[in-house]
Amino acid sequence: MKEKNFDVIIIGGSYSGLSAAMSLGRSLRQVLVIDSGLPCNRQTPHSHNFITQDGEKPAVISAKAKLQVELYKTVHFYNGLATKAIKKESGFEISTASGEVFTSRKVLFATGVKDLIPEIKGFADCWGISVLHCPYCHGYEVKHEKTAIIANGEMAFDFAKLISNWTKNLSLCTNGKSTLTLEQTEILKKHGVVIFEEEIDSFENKQGYIQNIIFKNQEKTAVKAIYARPPFEQHCHLPKDLGCEITEQGLLKVDFMQNTNVGGIYASGDCTTQMRSVAIAVSTGSFAGAVINKDLIEEDF
Repeated sequence: MKEKNFDVIIIGGSYSGLSAAMSLGRSLRQVLVIDSGLPCNRQTPHSHNFITQDGEKPAVISAKAKLQVELYKTVHFYNGLATKAIKKESGFEISTASGEVFTSRKVLFATGVKDLIPEIKGFADCWGISVLHCPYCHGYEVKHEKTAIIANGEMAFDFAKLISNWTKNLSLCTNGKSTLTLEQTEILKKHGVVIFEEEIDSFENKQGYIQNIIFKNQEKTAVKAIYARPPFEQHCHLPKDLGCEITEQGLLKVDFMQNTNVGGIYASGDCTTQMRSVAIAVSTGSFAGAVINKDLIEEDF
């Protein structure tokens, strides 16, 4: 790539990054989108709860988005991994794994998060297909089906209440001794939630579609869907390297204008919010693009 200097470098070219790129491209800004091609939902067969795109394959949405963004000639794309970032007086210097160096006045991180999959055989195969993280994204498709939740303690209680909106045929797997209070346990049982305290051995599945949860005592329970919220970490280490603050939940801390605590660095999408959805990623990306353009105008006018 001949061009090395940009108004804005966007690291992460999925829904949020592409949305920001469109906003900035329409603002006549010179933009570089750096993306390594590993979106968090790459295994998910269908995306939901995004108006006009409900039920579409995630890869189709992002491919269509990129084709539209590419029409803006001031937006450029680099297929690769950003590995180093330096804040300088004039802006930022971003290096890639292949050794190329690009500079910009502003940087937007739309890098998402990386789920830390538990060591349960079959979990990774089912993740995003029949092991789900969000009922708003996928709950309608498994409504009224026999469903399990993997969680414990306060989170398990709150999660069970939430999922009971979509199905009453619900079980809770604490994957070890329950840490629910006696009161919480009684309330869940009153609402028909079956509690399993046995440790989980594996998920019996066919091409990612769960059939049975197998416990270590060799007992099993048949289910059509599982909800789980495994821990996660930031997909990209560069914001932390640059001094961006991380919240207790492990998210990049941003204000209502998508600013991080480091001047000139913005963030949007899944790396900033617990509400992980395509619609919200697109929304925050579009807003971040507008904010960045306005900040550039204010600096130059």
